[in-house]
Amino acid sequence: MKQLDERLRASWALFSPQEQRVASFIVDHFDDLISYNSAELARLSGVSKATVSRLFKRLGYERYKDMREELRTLRQSGMPLTENRDAVQGNTLLARHYKQEMANLTQLVNQLEAGPFAEVVTALVTGKRLFIIGMRNSWPVAMHLRQQLLQVRSGVHLLPQPGQTLAEELVDIGPEDCVVTVAFRRRTRIIKPLLASLQQRGIPLVVLSEPGSVGLTTHSGWHLSAPLDSVSAFDSYSSAMSLVNLLANAVLHESLTSGRQRIHNIAELYTELDELEQR
Repeated sequence: MKQLDERLRASWALFSPQEQRVASFIVDHFDDLISYNSAELARLSGVSKATVSRLFKRLGYERYKDMREELRTLRQSGMPLTENRDAVQGNTLLARHYKQEMANLTQLVNQLEAGPFAEVVTALVTGKRLFIIGMRNSWPVAMHLRQQLLQVRSGVHLLPQPGQTLAEELVDIGPEDCVVTVAFRRRTRIIKPLLASLQQRGIPLVVLSEPGSVGLTTHSGWHLSAPLDSVSAFDSYSSAMSLVNLLANAVLHESLTSGRQRIHNIAELYTELDELEQR
């Protein structure tokens, strides 16, 4: 089924001048469209409500509400809704972006519960080995979490390896280990059976995902969520990276003596191997 922007392009020549006026407003304010009802859209584009109704019926929607539900469903699934924002003027997008990023971070902090978070940190400290799993958009977050934790403790592994399957890596994981599955939306199909398998084997399991991913919480010992909301087409992972930073720092503070010594040893190796730029 065609999305709204595709329908607009395909039907543009059939629109009346008034309908084209509404269509132009929609294209210029696509990211805000979910927040408008039909009366507001009519007022903002300078046409009658009947014109708005005719336009959306021409586009194949029974009701204006059907279009909003379609956009909301697509946005919640993580699908990009627009290709660019040429119509944005001045710093409007920047201001809106900043506001949304702050809202995401506020939501992240407010929904974290001290008890479960402390249990997650303990699991990351005491697990014999840590296995961090991430695919698609979750892979960079998983990789960053692995790199941060590796500064503090040994035995931290990232899965899957490039181009490889998971089974060979998972077969040796046991209850003395800990698995962190980074599973943000538009997940691969393997995530739920993977979590179910790990849970059945009694492996301590932490899941990182967006809020509202109810299907994942039933298969996890601990669930930490980070909102991905964005004012533009693509999800924002700033709160996810902030959560990674928080976890790594908490693990360091929980194992401060050994963690600091490991950081010191790594720094000496950087110097010995001349790996990093010296300022």
